[in-house]
Amino acid sequence: MSDKPTNEDFLRRADPMRRELLAHCYRMMGSVHDAEDLVQETYLRAWRGYDGFEGRSSLRTWLYRIATSACLTALDSRGRRPLPSGLGAPSTEPSAPLVQDAEVPWLEPVPDALAGAGAGDPAAIVTSRESIRLALIAALQHLPPRQRAVLILRDVLKWKAAEVADAVGVSTAAVNSILQRARAQLNQVSPSLDDPVEPLTPEQREQLERYVAAFENYDVDSLVHLFTKDAIWEMPPYVGWYQGPDAIMELTRRHCPAQRAGDLKLVPIAANGQPAFAMYFREDGRYREFAIMVVTFSGEGISHVGMFFGETLFETFGLPATLESETTATK
Repeated sequence: MSDKPTNEDFLRRADPMRRELLAHCYRMMGSVHDAEDLVQETYLRAWRGYDGFEGRSSLRTWLYRIATSACLTALDSRGRRPLPSGLGAPSTEPSAPLVQDAEVPWLEPVPDALAGAGAGDPAAIVTSRESIRLALIAALQHLPPRQRAVLILRDVLKWKAAEVADAVGVSTAAVNSILQRARAQLNQVSPSLDDPVEPLTPEQREQLERYVAAFENYDVDSLVHLFTKDAIWEMPPYVGWYQGPDAIMELTRRHCPAQRAGDLKLVPIAANGQPAFAMYFREDGRYREFAIMVVTFSGEGISHVGMFFGETLFETFGLPATLESETTATK
């Protein structure tokens, strides 16, 4: 019998790595949809080349090299995916009109389940959550593609410098130089990769419950006590971003479509290793999909809210487009 590897053998061995490869491509691209496409391309390239895979590295390392190469090629023709606060403009006055820019390739949230942070080994889950935090993914977008790849391979995946050099096509000395520059730039705009993602404290959970109640009861005044003094609110594809509890409250009063208690329903989900909600807006007797909201805590309060609008996001999270108005949504 031949010992030549078969395509069936490839699928059996490679398929369990799909979620971690999607998380890798998401860190590189900042888009779930781009990541899914590039994972598909990775598997196609690997399937075609599996006969020539000689086991000089592990299958996992080989797949990551292919995925990294695919991401770098894709990034040659694509701009970075920012959040509004990353565009360089100052914070926006909440009294100003909302302005959309559909031409910007905005950063997208990722469901924990797709990125491997929703089930499985607890240690692996913590690692996944730390490395897909919204602030970190947004910060990675500030790095040139090769710096981004080197930092992810070295500091997230803990590859040796020689392995990274082989994956990105540079010398080992160049890897160390690139990594130093990437770390320096990342430290200016993001929490450290070494910062642990702590579970919510009882006080934070209570704040989160009050946050949900404030929106569902349309009690805007209650929001002021839940945010840190420098809290940021942003909602791509709208280009503005808003800082401070008072600005966030005024923005909500002026531009939130809700007018009364019961107009909004928040369904708990998990995104980017953080608390998150699917927000539905009541219209014509039904709750219709409105936005995905990702919440960041910092110490004593909510320090950041990313509210993401997009026609395909609810489908990405496996959520229904509508809910009956009397339905009590559960996680």
